[in-house]
Amino acid sequence: MSMQVVGETGAPLPWHRQLSARAAVGAARLLVLLPPRRLRQALAVARRGSRAATHQQALDARRAVVTVSARCAGRGCLQRSVATVLLCRLHGRWPDWCTGFRTQPFRAHAWVEAGARAVGESGDVTLFRTVMSVRHRDGGRR
Repeated sequence: MSMQVVGETGAPLPWHRQLSARAAVGAARLLVLLPPRRLRQALAVARRGSRAATHQQALDARRAVVTVSARCAGRGCLQRSVATVLLCRLHGRWPDWCTGFRTQPFRAHAWVEAGARAVGESGDVTLFRTVMSVRHRDGGRR
């Protein structure tokens, strides 16, 4: 599941941001092993009690995740998206987590949105049909 072809580059992080990003990446690595329905349920539980993340907060989390994980910097869109929302959640925030597909050519992808915009995506995610998401309650959709 990925749209990313070229690996992203990260930015230097202070040690405490590296620790939280590594924790989010490690937890995401385990969560992505779950069946899709269980993954969605786990993320819905994690979302509880959070506030909506801004686009910049979600982008900062994504950059941190990409900095500490080569898999997340490359083709690991599912793990990257899950790690990004988990890192946001560590700070009391929640962006929208989405997965979807497109048919011409067929591709599956997972991404994060904040403020109804995709966060840090190099391609056009509007070409993807969202099939599963865990949205912040303030977003109006679940």
